[in-house]
Amino acid sequence: MTSGHIAVPALIARYAELIDAGDFAGLGALFAYATIIVDDTGQQVRGSEAITAAYNGWTKRYGDTGTPKTKHVTTNLILDVDDEAGMATCRSYVTVFQATEDLPLQPIFSGRYRDAFQRVEGEWRFAERRIITDFAGDMSRHVLTP
Repeated sequence: MTSGHIAVPALIARYAELIDAGDFAGLGALFAYATIIVDDTGQQVRGSEAITAAYNGWTKRYGDTGTPKTKHVTTNLILDVDDEAGMATCRSYVTVFQATEDLPLQPIFSGRYRDAFQRVEGEWRFAERRIITDFAGDMSRHVLTP
């Protein structure tokens, strides 16, 4: 059985990999048993189909690559893992960089994730992700709605 100290950071990294690849169905699968809470709006989304639809509605993808042309960089992970109970939390920072044809490479978002995880039948998975905005730059080329 994989320790949460290994599995949790891998799940967090998988999120960045999926969103930067524009794989919103993959994000739905990753968060299939989780709730995503956006602190700025109070929006809460739960379940694979709803989360896939939310990312399709939130995030612009570019036709030439099918990606949002971003790099999500997650740092400063503070893990609290109870392997025996199969529960974990992680506090982390996130910075999103973006470069498009008309936007030079720059940070467009800086914030925090507050994540909760559970182990079910030996597999670790997201239970909750809270997204907290600290600073936002030019998000006009990343989000579909203001």
